[in-house]
Amino acid sequence: MKKYTLLLALAAATVVASADPYKVLVPLGKDFDGAMAYIVNYDTGDNVDSVLVADGAAHFAGQMDEAIMARVMVDGQRYSQFIMEPGSISFSKTRSAFGSPLNDRLREYQDSVTNLSRRFRETADTVQQKALYARYLSMSDSLMKDNIDNPLGYMLFLEQASSLPGPELEAALAKYPDMLRYKRVAKLQESARRRSATGVGQKYTDFEVNGQKLSDYVGKDGRYLLVDFWASWCGPCIRQTAVLKELYQKYKDKGLDVLGVAVWDKPEDTRAAISRHGLTWPCIIDAGTIPTDLYGISGIPCIMLIGPDGTILSRDKQDDELRADVARYLER
Repeated sequence: MKKYTLLLALAAATVVASADPYKVLVPLGKDFDGAMAYIVNYDTGDNVDSVLVADGAAHFAGQMDEAIMARVMVDGQRYSQFIMEPGSISFSKTRSAFGSPLNDRLREYQDSVTNLSRRFRETADTVQQKALYARYLSMSDSLMKDNIDNPLGYMLFLEQASSLPGPELEAALAKYPDMLRYKRVAKLQESARRRSATGVGQKYTDFEVNGQKLSDYVGKDGRYLLVDFWASWCGPCIRQTAVLKELYQKYKDKGLDVLGVAVWDKPEDTRAAISRHGLTWPCIIDAGTIPTDLYGISGIPCIMLIGPDGTILSRDKQDDELRADVARYLER
C-alpha cells in the first residue's frame, strides 16, 4: 500500500514538473472592472482560465502542458486570437499578442500581411497585384509548414482551408494529417460537405427559427430572393448592405425580394443595426447557428440568390460579382 501511494505521489510530481508557467496580461480599461474575463480554447470552446478584471486589466497566471490557440472573452466581447503558451504574454492597443516566441512570430507575419495588403490596395497594376498575392500565399504556406506541429501552423491551416472546396480540403488534409486531430478541422470537413449539398444548382434547404421559415419567403409570386446571412458586429456585412439596398431599389419592381437572416448575434443588437442602417426588408432574427450549420457557412456575409423555383442561383458573391449575378437573372 505504501509503495502504491509513493507511485501516485511520484506521478503527480511528474505532472506538475512537466507543466510550465504562463502569464497573460490583457489591458481593457476601467469600464470593465468587476467583469469576468476568460481565456477560451479556440479549438474546443472550453474555458481555460478566468479572472475578474481589476485596475483596468485582466491578469491571468497558471501552468500549462502544451501551447494552444486561444481567445480572450470579456462580457461577451471576443478579442483577437492568440497563442497561449508558457511565458509572459501581453496585448497591444491593437489587441495583438506579443512577448512569447509563437506570438511574436505571428505578429511579425500579420505585420507583413498588413504591408502587402496596403501595397495591393495602392496599385492598380494587375500584374503587380498578382505578384503581391502570390507572395502572400508563399509566405503563409512557408510559415505554416515550419509550424505544422504547433498552434501557429494550425491557425494558418485554418486561414487557408476555411474557403477550400471539399476535394481540395481533403487533399490538404492528406498532406497534413496532423490537422485531423483538431475539432474545428472536423467542422470544416462537415461544412464543405454541406456547402456542396447547398451550392449553386441545388434546391434550397428550409429551416425554421422562432416560427419563421425560409420557405415563407422563397418563390412568392414567382419572385427571386436575395438571402443575406449577416450579423450586426460584422463590418463586411454592414458594408454589403449598401450593395443590397442598391440591388433592391433597382430590381424590386422586376421581381426581386431581399431577406436578412441574423446569425451569431444578439437579437437586441440585430434590431439596433436594422434601425441604424435603415434596412427595410424583413429579417429572421436570432437564427444562431441553425442556418450556418445547415448551409456550411463558415464566414459572413454569405449572400444567396434563390430563384422562384427554389434553385440556388448564386452563392458567396459580393460587390460587382453579386451585381453581375443578379443582373443575369433580373435583366432578361
